[in-house]
Amino acid sequence: MDKKNALRAGALAAGTTLMMLLMSSPALALTRDDGDDPGAGLSVIDTLGLYVVTPIVLFLVIAGLVMALDKSRDRPTQS
Repeated sequence: MDKKNALRAGALAAGTTLMMLLMSSPALALTRDDGDDPGAGLSVIDTLGLYVVTPIVLFLVIAGLVMALDKSRDRPTQS
């Protein structure tokens, strides 16, 4: 009985998602709005630096600070 309910719920979720996708209109991103002033595009190096290198560097800095400022080594060991 659980398989039947799970199948019914999955079919309902898939159908609802499909209907929402079919009923939604496109964003019409090609139409310019008044006051639109897009800047210059990013180069490949700029894009990689912004979306790949910067998050990795931030992660490493935060992880290094957490490890450097970790005070758990000062606790007595339990045996």
